[in-house]
Amino acid sequence: MATEIYQLFVYGSLLSGFHHPAYGYISRYFTLIGPAKVKGKLFDMGEYPAAVPVNEDTWIMGELYQLNNKDEFEYAICQLDDYEGIFPEAGGTPLYRREPVNVVINEKDTLAWIYWYNQDVLGKPLIASGSVLEYRDQQEKKNQSGFF
Repeated sequence: MATEIYQLFVYGSLLSGFHHPAYGYISRYFTLIGPAKVKGKLFDMGEYPAAVPVNEDTWIMGELYQLNNKDEFEYAICQLDDYEGIFPEAGGTPLYRREPVNVVINEKDTLAWIYWYNQDVLGKPLIASGSVLEYRDQQEKKNQSGFF
C-alpha cells in the first residue's frame, strides 16, 4: 500500500515560496498540486523546521506534490530521503523519518509521504501558525525592528 503513494507533502525548505536550492530538485520530479495541510506541530530548530505528528486539532501548512513519472519514484524519493537525513552515519539516529500521512487539500483527504522529525523538540520554539513561510516573515520583521 505505502509504496503506491506518489504524492509528497512538504512544509519547509522544499516549499515553492522558500526559494531553497533543493526546490529546483523537487520541481524536476514532482508537480505542485496546491496548498495543503496535515495534523501536526512545527518547531523552529534553528536552521530548519521540525514537524511532529499529533492527534490534536493543530495543523501544519504546506504544499502537496504529485510525482511526474511513477517509474522514477525510487530514484526521486531516495534523493529526498538523503536530503532529509534518513540515512545517518553508522550508529547515528536519522534526522527525519518518511511516513504516509493523511493530507487535506481543497477540503478532501488524500495520502502522501511526509518527513517527520525523528529527534527531540523539547525546549524548541513552537511555530504556532503551522506555516514556516509566515513564521520566517515574522522573524525577519522582528530582526529588522531590533527585537531579536
